[in-house]
Amino acid sequence: MKSILLASGLGLLGTLLGTRVAIGILVRKGYGQYVRDDGPKQHLKKAGTPTMGGTVIIVAVLLAYALAHLVFWEPPTASGLLLLFLFTGLGVVGFLDDFIKISRARSLGLNSTAKLVGQTLVAVLFAVMALNFPDERGITPATHFVSFLRDIQWLALPPVLAVVWMMFIIAAMSNGVNLTDGLDGLATGATCMVFAAYGLINIWQYSRSCAYPASGPQCYEVRDPYDLALISLTLAGACFGFLWWNASPAKIFMGDTGSLSLGGALAGLAILTRTEMLLVVLGGLFVIITLSVVLQVGYFKLSGGKRLFKMAPLQHHFEMLGWAEVTIVIRFWIICGLFVMVGVAGFYAEWVVGQ
Repeated sequence: MKSILLASGLGLLGTLLGTRVAIGILVRKGYGQYVRDDGPKQHLKKAGTPTMGGTVIIVAVLLAYALAHLVFWEPPTASGLLLLFLFTGLGVVGFLDDFIKISRARSLGLNSTAKLVGQTLVAVLFAVMALNFPDERGITPATHFVSFLRDIQWLALPPVLAVVWMMFIIAAMSNGVNLTDGLDGLATGATCMVFAAYGLINIWQYSRSCAYPASGPQCYEVRDPYDLALISLTLAGACFGFLWWNASPAKIFMGDTGSLSLGGALAGLAILTRTEMLLVVLGGLFVIITLSVVLQVGYFKLSGGKRLFKMAPLQHHFEMLGWAEVTIVIRFWIICGLFVMVGVAGFYAEWVVGQ
């Protein structure tokens, strides 16, 4: 537990202190957010706010992970390195998108094809590697099974479909967090809660791992749960520290660099902990916001140009109704917290019932 506490503390301090430095550098270089003029008018005042803050989160997490393992002389694990690869790889895609936006002073970065290719490449590499590298017990970081609270044994997928399934989870969650990142602190606070929940889940899985002979029939066949707990809580700490600067009025935005990487990390945790469908509950806020966009587009096409919401994603609908930004953020945080509590309670209840 000492390495977990050290890594999560370093992650928090890394973003709390590092973001202040990043703000100064970004301001001097003029790397500010470009705001569309067809959105809520109150967002126009945010033009020029430094963006690409997700870079600080990525660097803080990577350094905290490396230092914690060096201090306690613990070797990195296959699951941990794969999760960090997915987290960083999607962050690079987001960074390119952000950099194009600010360098060309427009709201569009990478075109949709280039962005999709980048996300797909990272997701495929992660999925293929996660199905390999078995440990001494033959357990690989990911499996061919669809999972909810653990692998569903009657839902085995062929290797190709397993890769496609993982690609879908990664794309859905990374874009879900990206859509949520529209108000000051909203995505940062929400992801912090879900990462903290995964930290608890991973610690529980570690203490009842099938690697221990006395773990019992309800043990968890998850590879490297301790290292996944370390990364989960480091991510939670890093988001918590970043929130100091990202809360309203935001001094910096995480940009696609942060939203894509954090969403990818959530998807990776779900895959590696065999809780893929549970992520729908834990990340219920991201699901609702993504569905609002899907419904808006579908209704617009089917109705001949009518809109279901005043604006999508959902948080902007409430802005258009006149809700204050801080009110929306806090209420959406509450909704996220409720989803997280239900998800964690369901995970624990399954274990209790099985005893």
